[in-house]
Amino acid sequence: MGASYGQFCPVAKAMELLDERWTMLVIRELISGGRRFNDLRRGLPRMSPTLLSRRLQQLSAAGVVERRESGAEVEYELTAAGLELRPIVVALGEWGTRWIPELGDRDLDPKLLLWDMHRSVDHGAVPSRRTVLQFRFPSAPAKVRDWWLVITPAEADICDVDPGHDVDVLVTADLRCLIDVWRGERSWASGLRSGELAFQGPEELRRALPAWFRQFAFAAVPRPRT
Repeated sequence: MGASYGQFCPVAKAMELLDERWTMLVIRELISGGRRFNDLRRGLPRMSPTLLSRRLQQLSAAGVVERRESGAEVEYELTAAGLELRPIVVALGEWGTRWIPELGDRDLDPKLLLWDMHRSVDHGAVPSRRTVLQFRFPSAPAKVRDWWLVITPAEADICDVDPGHDVDVLVTADLRCLIDVWRGERSWASGLRSGELAFQGPEELRRALPAWFRQFAFAAVPRPRT
């Protein structure tokens, strides 16, 4: 009876597709602007390439994702069916921000933080030239301690090796503090006052830096009172 009912229940059919591990996160990356396989991987660093490829194939077969080839380039784009999932992804993000606010130590990932921040650069606010920010997390393991954000008028790119450009501002940060600032739980000024954040560079750039980033998508979600 239950199995037979499931065949005709739209919720059950949708969950058969969407409740596979990582599937909604793949959709989130596509909604956030990821198009190429490597970009999706960078937004999902804990997901294996094999599993990402499998999920993209499943979503394509279900009509949620369209795979487009142009010469050697392959891009993935949400179809109309996939775009209808946007409010569900937003609702899940708001719910998680409101009801699962506490991050464990294993969730403090500088790569994910910087990847999210680079997608929120306000190119209208940054100087109209190449601007390089170096982020240093002194307490992080050596291999993820230093990152560079290279911003040009047209794009922003994250590097985990020194790109060889002069650094305009060095941001030294406690990782949890910067994540809390990004999530809207603390202000940039609070982190600077506490010494958990420090900017090194010309004063005009240090003062302007926080305004170079648009607000985190869920920063304004109200949290329950404790």
